[in-house]
Amino acid sequence: MVILEKKVAGLSEQSLSRFILRARRVVQLSGPVNVLVTSSAAMRSLNLRFRGKNKATDVLSFPALASSRTNGKPSLAGEIAISADIALENALRLRHSPALEIKVLTLHGILHLAGYDHERDNGEMARKEAALRRKLRLPSALIERGHSASRGRATSVRVKTRLRTE
Repeated sequence: MVILEKKVAGLSEQSLSRFILRARRVVQLSGPVNVLVTSSAAMRSLNLRFRGKNKATDVLSFPALASSRTNGKPSLAGEIAISADIALENALRLRHSPALEIKVLTLHGILHLAGYDHERDNGEMARKEAALRRKLRLPSALIERGHSASRGRATSVRVKTRLRTE
């Protein structure tokens, strides 16, 4: 499920849903992924609630609980929240479309849902993200950008609590 609480130029729920399906396939992630595209104010609230950090962030990932299985298959891989405001800032700075930036952030979130953690994996997630970015025809990976230039307030994390988008 895709929820566009904040509209992004050139992005529809259908186009993001198609991208999520492609990204899940290349990452080999089982189960659906819910994505919420929202404001920086909402992201600040989520970041404070789930991570204790009172600042906006670009993307948060919420893996589904291991118990959320139906007939042995994951009923949900997890949920991702993305700041449309920070995505727009990144897109302007990096000179690509906001819709493309949302896809970069979505791929990053999907990798977190698949268990990758760039804060602890000695570059494994960065290498995987770079390879998948090329495969999916996306601009520079989120982790690569973080290493090459300061991203200010934007961060990305995997959160172990499930986000409710219902």
